[in-house]
Amino acid sequence: MTQEASLPTARRRSVNADIQTIRRSLASVARALGRLGPALEAAARGPRAPRPARKLTLSPERMAALKLQGQYIGHIRTLQPRQKQRVQAVREKKGVRAAIAFARKLSRR
Repeated sequence: MTQEASLPTARRRSVNADIQTIRRSLASVARALGRLGPALEAAARGPRAPRPARKLTLSPERMAALKLQGQYIGHIRTLQPRQKQRVQAVREKKGVRAAIAFARKLSRR
């Protein structure tokens, strides 16, 4: 008689577990639909006006510094590691312009 009594209880627990799983799944679907609603409304309204591009204002000094940096990086990229070290040493001692000239000279070889 113990087997017969345990079967309905086990089945009842299984049904309860299934119901809980379905409830959790439906709640998850409801949350997903709630998040999707505003996105669909925005899409139905049409595209937003594009934000105007921010005008970047640089001083002439900053523009010149960026140009020098670009030249330096452009020349140093093509060099081998030892040559890079030599150019960096020149940069520390004599400045960026001298380092660019030295790197240009090394890259011609």
